[in-house]
Amino acid sequence: MTDDASTVEETPLPTFTIRQNELLNLATENRLGDYPVAVRTPREIISGGFADQTKHPNTWTVYFLVDGQWALVLSARGLRREWSSLDRIEKWLRSFGFRFFWVRNDIDEIEGSGDGPMRGPSLK
Repeated sequence: MTDDASTVEETPLPTFTIRQNELLNLATENRLGDYPVAVRTPREIISGGFADQTKHPNTWTVYFLVDGQWALVLSARGLRREWSSLDRIEKWLRSFGFRFFWVRNDIDEIEGSGDGPMRGPSLK
């Protein structure tokens, strides 16, 4: 496993895809990086349940660092894997043995009070 925190700060984009059923083999072969990245993205899959595009236009997906390159996770049927909340993605990642993951949200703007570091909230 790799430990390259600088790649998270570089706003990773996937260069290829993997299917979720490949994760166990990739982990067994030590080909996965230490921390996956949960990424807030516009919804691609439109179907049933929470996938009402008008009520929930955005969703969460996950990238894994595989052999030093970022990969997007697809479902077993070949569609992009999406989750409605971080709670759901956290449970899914824990089922594969991941206790930690990075979170990246490029959609929602950061609202700060302006009195903390980088114009964010003050934690004092």
